[in-house]
Amino acid sequence: MNLLLQVKKLPMKPGVYLFLDKSGKPLYVGRATFLKRRVLSYFQRLRDTRLAEMLNLAVKIKHYKTDNLLEAIILEANLIKKYWPKYNVKEKDDRSFIYIVIPKTDYPRPFIVRKRELQKFVPNAAVFGPYQSLSLIKNALRIIRKIFPYSICRINSGKPCFDYQIGLCPGACAGKISKENYQKNIENLILFLRGEKKKLLKKLKSENPLAILGLKHIQDVALISRDDVPVGQFSRIEGYDISHLTGKETVGSMVVFTGNVIDKTQYRLFKIKKAPANDDLRALEEVITRRFSHPEWPRPDLILIDGGKPQIDYISKVLKKRNIDIPLVGISKFGGDKLVFAPKIKSSLKELIQTIKGILLKVREEAHRFALKTSRRQRNML
Repeated sequence: MNLLLQVKKLPMKPGVYLFLDKSGKPLYVGRATFLKRRVLSYFQRLRDTRLAEMLNLAVKIKHYKTDNLLEAIILEANLIKKYWPKYNVKEKDDRSFIYIVIPKTDYPRPFIVRKRELQKFVPNAAVFGPYQSLSLIKNALRIIRKIFPYSICRINSGKPCFDYQIGLCPGACAGKISKENYQKNIENLILFLRGEKKKLLKKLKSENPLAILGLKHIQDVALISRDDVPVGQFSRIEGYDISHLTGKETVGSMVVFTGNVIDKTQYRLFKIKKAPANDDLRALEEVITRRFSHPEWPRPDLILIDGGKPQIDYISKVLKKRNIDIPLVGISKFGGDKLVFAPKIKSSLKELIQTIKGILLKVREEAHRFALKTSRRQRNML
């Protein structure tokens, strides 16, 4: 069965997927909120040479369903640690990976560290990972702490901390929990991070039934907004900006983010040739028209314009005239960096784009920087 047929059999459920080579060895491990949709995106277009190479080697797709994205993140890390797949390791090293460590102390708590810092804790700590995003793991721990509270305050200070009052600290600060019960809580947290859910549920049945309820109702929307959506739905974002000095030496910039990462090899500059001076709308039209005269360039999943409603309404008509059906969004500086959407955009797509506003702000700033840098360089040459 070819890969595409295997993908079509995947469920629209959260979980982890593995691309396997002909010997059954994992080439890549990934997670998804919706397995079928995420893996299908690999076949809609080739993002880079590494992806094309990996797909050429892959002969089988294996998957594991999970109850939520948080469990998928944990399983993904455990499988990466087990197999160290070639295409998960950036530039053939693991220095950029993130780890969670829990030291073996009386009142331990999780720490987030990078690979180079692990030696400070090993072997006197439980280690979990590798994870690929610092912000993702910070949010994951916020969710986990609601189910398995731990103390980050001063132990036995005699005064309850603020986290204790909102249910995130079990009260080690004020002697509200014994060392033995605190350790039981940490043991449960460790089982969760190991992915040993069956063992954990059996243990909680007698110790802490309320935690079972918490596990069943994990709210991991924060994890979706910071990781899964940008990579899965908008793997290539192109940002555009216009720069000039009182209408002279006008240039248009195109910057590219691939999988949330700046890709300067894809950047393009356009020296405006036809648009009238001081006419940013016509300059943008010229840039967009010239950009889409290159069918050999990878097609974006999302277009970002540095501008508000006038720019978005105008460029929407330009795209429609050329039969280009790609989501378009603007950022209005005068509207407090409010996202501005093209007319008649679907509400579901609008909500999806809203979740990656942080990434879009970075794209906007990079497009502005790139255009301004070139415009200044040209003026200095005069």
